[in-house]
Amino acid sequence: MNAINSIAIRACSTRTCGQFDAESTDFIALRAHVRHGGDFALDVDLRLPAHGVTAVFGPSGCGKTSLLRAVAGLTRPRPGRIVVAGQVWQDDAAGVWLPTHRRALGVVFQEASLFDHLTVQGNLDFGLRRVAAAQRHVSAAQAIELLGIGPLLARRPAQLSGGERQRVAIARALLTSPRLLLMDEPLASLDAARKAELLPWFERLASELRIPILYVTHSPDEVARLADHLLLLQAGRVTAHGPAGELLSRLDVARQHGDAASALIEGVVDGIDPHYHLLRVRFDGGLMQCVHAPGQAARAPGQRLRLRVLARDVSLTLSAAQDTSVLNVLPATVHALSDDGPAQMLVSLRVGTTPLLARVTRKSAEALQLAPGQAVYAQVKGVAVLD
Repeated sequence: MNAINSIAIRACSTRTCGQFDAESTDFIALRAHVRHGGDFALDVDLRLPAHGVTAVFGPSGCGKTSLLRAVAGLTRPRPGRIVVAGQVWQDDAAGVWLPTHRRALGVVFQEASLFDHLTVQGNLDFGLRRVAAAQRHVSAAQAIELLGIGPLLARRPAQLSGGERQRVAIARALLTSPRLLLMDEPLASLDAARKAELLPWFERLASELRIPILYVTHSPDEVARLADHLLLLQAGRVTAHGPAGELLSRLDVARQHGDAASALIEGVVDGIDPHYHLLRVRFDGGLMQCVHAPGQAARAPGQRLRLRVLARDVSLTLSAAQDTSVLNVLPATVHALSDDGPAQMLVSLRVGTTPLLARVTRKSAEALQLAPGQAVYAQVKGVAVLD
């Protein structure tokens, strides 16, 4: 990557984002211009929520890591202003500049970067010593329990799996009691099995701690599994940002995701059929059944749950099928349609108020005479729904 020639960051001006001051804790507000040698420039002007997981998503080279480096203060913008959840990290007009080590943030990279000569406990102690006792709001016991690393405390990093090392790295970052957690593709160096092992810990982290997370990724699977908010970058520019569920089901965004295009369904667990190992999830639009195999995370009635449905796994009919192996047959309305290459179409649906996507051939779309406002039935196999 070429060296950064110039950066200018402002939290947000009243002209672009309305009133925003150091007392506001609801947003991470950024105005950033990052120019690299050559033609590439990162240019963003936005406010992000100071809660939940904001996934920064886009292809390699779109500026995701450059954005995180600017927020972290790893490169110094001149002039600039950055306010994160009510804390002024930079304000050139007022002569304020906090270097990285004084910013209340934790950073987790692709590689865990643990100290090899220290045990897991020693690595955690290093993170804890970075913040004064009076300012700690995450205890060692809480981080250890949250990441499930109690049995690992006496080991050294060389004795850990890749997933275990990342869990320790996250715990160490949490022990600095950050106001913001930055994650730069933390699963990119892991194989599929280790990613599957780590994702439930990430979900727990996001749901149990009130620390906003900026999560850089180019994986649609990670976005669908973890993100509350989504920021899309393309060639250094913001193409869209908003709630993940709304954004993923937009046709222009879905086309960018290709075969991984999907919609998210937010619901609550209605129950589990132990005989057939099926999970029932009730949502605004009906009931969804999906496979819940032995060994999967326990689900309790009333528990909130997010389901992911790939567009390729949704078929459409004009009448409700009776003799079918498909468990989920849901009344829906066609919201919009879009060409998706020469042979296929993406169909945006509403099941109740819940967005859903279907990918069908152009021939099928013409045969069904699909059009906005049309009543249809969306069919989703129980084996295809991902929780």
